[in-house]
Amino acid sequence: MRRLLKFLHTMGAIGLMGAMAALLVMLAHAPSPSALEGYALMRGAMGAVATWIFFPSLALVLLSGLLAIAFNRAFHNAGWALLKLATGILVFESGFVGILGPMQEEARRSAAALAGKVDPATLAQSLGAERGTLWVILAVATANVVLGVWRPRIMRRPAKP
Repeated sequence: MRRLLKFLHTMGAIGLMGAMAALLVMLAHAPSPSALEGYALMRGAMGAVATWIFFPSLALVLLSGLLAIAFNRAFHNAGWALLKLATGILVFESGFVGILGPMQEEARRSAAALAGKVDPATLAQSLGAERGTLWVILAVATANVVLGVWRPRIMRRPAKP
């Protein structure tokens, strides 16, 4: 069970960080909303990456990490594991609020603008925030990989009687 959870956790982390890197590249090369057809196409692709790669990878990383902590008693008192747990929950929350939701919404809105139902001037309001959130989450995910590989001694204080 331990090896399976480690494998799933690693595969999820690969998918998660790869999806974030791909989204950053796509954000950097997204055309302006004035080129509506290209913008809508790019935002649709970004919404698909967020929905079908980013989110499942994020869920796999969090669930396999939680199960690994639950099944391995050595992780219960390991400070590095608890720090990974805390930052993993932060990445999960930030991924929902700052990446998945805005990417899907902008894909929907840009498709609606292409169909003439939304004013194109209201598009691209969240590009800077999405880019910043992706960089922060990517940095935290990298720190989680570092914690998992090197497993530094982070001592927990003993419980007071």
